[in-house]
Amino acid sequence: MTNEVRQLRESLSLSQGQLAQALRVSRQTINAIETGRYLPSLPLAFVIARFFDRHIEEVFHDDRPD
Repeated sequence: MTNEVRQLRESLSLSQGQLAQALRVSRQTINAIETGRYLPSLPLAFVIARFFDRHIEEVFHDDRPD
């Protein structure tokens, strides 16, 4: 699974810490999501998508072949 969290965050000129504070998670969580070491829970994925005013499918992508 890949995601657009880093690109979306950078497009708003936010640091990982600023995004983490807005989402009420740790900066380490944001870093782990951005680097693909952690898959957020479904509720957190929806919170992230809503924060960026995107559909969840625009933020998180399933890389598995059909």
